[in-house]
Amino acid sequence: MADTELHPTPSLDVEGLRADFPILARPVHGKRLVYLDNAATTQKPVQVLEAIDRYYRESNANIHRSAHWLAEQATRLYEDARIDVARFLNAREAAEIVFTRGCTESINLVAHGFASERLGPGDEIVVSWLEHHSNIVPWQLACQRSGATLRVVPIDDRGDIVLEELAAAIGERTRLVAISAMSNALGTITPLDEVIRLAHARDVPVLVDAAQAAPHLPLDVQALDCDFLAFSAHKMYGPTGIGALYAKRSLLEALPPYQGGGEMIASVTFERTTYAEIPHRFEAGTPNIAGVVGFGAAVRYLSAIDRDALAAHEDALVAYATERLDAIPGLRIVGRARRKAAVVSFVSELAHPHDIGTILDRDGVAIRTGHHCAQPIMDRYGIPATARASFGLYNGRDDVDALADGLAGVARIFG
Repeated sequence: MADTELHPTPSLDVEGLRADFPILARPVHGKRLVYLDNAATTQKPVQVLEAIDRYYRESNANIHRSAHWLAEQATRLYEDARIDVARFLNAREAAEIVFTRGCTESINLVAHGFASERLGPGDEIVVSWLEHHSNIVPWQLACQRSGATLRVVPIDDRGDIVLEELAAAIGERTRLVAISAMSNALGTITPLDEVIRLAHARDVPVLVDAAQAAPHLPLDVQALDCDFLAFSAHKMYGPTGIGALYAKRSLLEALPPYQGGGEMIASVTFERTTYAEIPHRFEAGTPNIAGVVGFGAAVRYLSAIDRDALAAHEDALVAYATERLDAIPGLRIVGRARRKAAVVSFVSELAHPHDIGTILDRDGVAIRTGHHCAQPIMDRYGIPATARASFGLYNGRDDVDALADGLAGVARIFG
């Protein structure tokens, strides 16, 4: 049995962090829960759970519209969360933050606006083979509406984007580059600085899908100079059903409304409607107020943790997991990018990924199996699916040991 020390980096108190997450104390099949499905969704700390509960108990009201005290309190909590998210991304102003149902809706919002305003026959949108379906399908729909074309940049065998191919793909008809900051299927970290530099050299805006990156990597939209950035709360220890779109003010002001209804208007007559200023023109109807409150709490929770220590901790877990899984007969890790974070995907010549996931679950180990909403990546490697272990701030070496021991058991069963 390998060392089960919980602290790959002394400055990160993993054991103390675990205590913040009530669900981790719940046994599964009589075993300690080893939660390694963080790329799908993370667990929620008590600070987030209490913020949502407190909102409903003490401040529940609709926002922006009523003059009574509860409405003022709810509005303050909602807009304070927008400030928290803007600060987390280092946005220039809170007005550059639009609350959405998540990363998927954020990308669809931009795709809808571009299809309406900027795309025509012969125009091109550039994506990569690393993308989640949420950063593929909205652009396919936009191309269908507009007559534009989707261009796809390849990845090499390690799982890295081929930058020379990216540079060649950006041309006179390129209207947008849409790229993930981190692959959910392989853990590859995209060299965003270089991608954005190449795109901006041709005056092409860049949308960053940061759904996976947000809990693991520092995101400074001003330093990156990205034009759009989308992410979800539930991947970063917040509630489901809420996320955000960052966009530069000039671009956000140029986008048409994504949905119509209450709250997103300045005035309405039967003859004509004028729209609210950004960001409210994109937040039609009663929003997920409790979700936004929980989102703000998650941002504050994550911001209070030493991000350098967290990154070092998660890098150490990936290195340790790679070492242990490489030693298991018949198992092959898929994706060995030069820079990767928090994800180890693998296949076994002895068992199907779904069988692996089922057997590990009986040991209390929760992983993901399937194509991970990234079927093009599976096609790239000629496989139908992988098993995926993905790490969060509450995972330690003992979790990796539980995974590896369970996989060694799988090898014994099918070997």
